[in-house]
Amino acid sequence: MQFSVHAAKTQLSKLIDAALSGEEVVIAKGARPVVRLVPIRQSGFALGTHRGALGDVPDFLEPVEDADLDLWEGRGPAPAE
Repeated sequence: MQFSVHAAKTQLSKLIDAALSGEEVVIAKGARPVVRLVPIRQSGFALGTHRGALGDVPDFLEPVEDADLDLWEGRGPAPAE
């Protein structure tokens, strides 16, 4: 279906619903089609769904032991070969 810009302004909610239901919605300036409304694919991603599945995960916001911090910053003893 094709709509003028004016019609699209007044019926935007209905046009969005039509695009979400799979209809092709085109907006035209005069007789020239210029825009197509398409739905954005929604992901099924949800935070926290694998909680506990990874085992013990370090808390990266906890303070680091001084010895570990020295190693991280290259101030510790050289690694053994």
